[in-house]
Amino acid sequence: MSQIPSSASSASFNVAAIQMVSTPVLEENFNTARRLVAEAAAQGAQLVLLPEYWPIMGMQDTDKLTCAEILGEGPIQTFMAQLAREHGIWLIGGTLPMIADEVGKVLNTTLVFDPDGRQVSRYDKIHLFSFSKGEESYDEARTIVYGKDTGSFQAPFGKVGLSVCYDLRFPELYRALGDCSLIVVPAAFTYTTGKAHWEILLRARAVENQCYVLAAAQGGKHPNGRRTWGHSMLIDPWGEIKSVLAEGEGLVCGSIDPHFLKGVRDSLPALLHRKL
Repeated sequence: MSQIPSSASSASFNVAAIQMVSTPVLEENFNTARRLVAEAAAQGAQLVLLPEYWPIMGMQDTDKLTCAEILGEGPIQTFMAQLAREHGIWLIGGTLPMIADEVGKVLNTTLVFDPDGRQVSRYDKIHLFSFSKGEESYDEARTIVYGKDTGSFQAPFGKVGLSVCYDLRFPELYRALGDCSLIVVPAAFTYTTGKAHWEILLRARAVENQCYVLAAAQGGKHPNGRRTWGHSMLIDPWGEIKSVLAEGEGLVCGSIDPHFLKGVRDSLPALLHRKL
């Protein structure tokens, strides 16, 4: 096999994942996101990813219903649009609660804003998490409606595929996205499931799709008692972790290098060998 090229390239595009420990208070989370996104932009990030549930991790699952928004309206969307425009970045807004057709439920939605602050893509989380072991019990379907369609957008360096947290366990979703240069995974993995499976699943998605994976996680002990795994990271198409943050608030920064991506695919053309 030919040598995998180095990941340095003049065509590289700088990205960052924001790790948070979100609270039940919107303004607290706005302040944290504002500070961390500004830090990422100051370090040269051109695309920034926020984690799942970044605006609110309520004391109860139903708390998110009180701040659910209609597309194009509401303080969360206004905040994200202003942040993208202020820093001239692509901002992938983790997830926020959007009003759904079912009473007592929301959609768990990723919105993407371009450097002018325009909303350019949307993805409603398709796979909803449930888990029960000992004292831990989760069932997102109690308060969230299943999404239906995949989501992606064109960035300057290539196609970006959108996914959220539990989607990570379903490789067929990523195949359905097609040829991506980058897959993003905003998440709030539990400590238990994250410790067991988070890294191996992220690296598998990078290797099998021969693309970069950028994951922005919740990472710490939340006021509601939940503990999230963290370990936000950037993984290259060869499956190597380029940057990782174990726990707590902070940034993961790195570069998307189209030359390196092409080198991986040329050396091992697995995507061309697919038969199904």
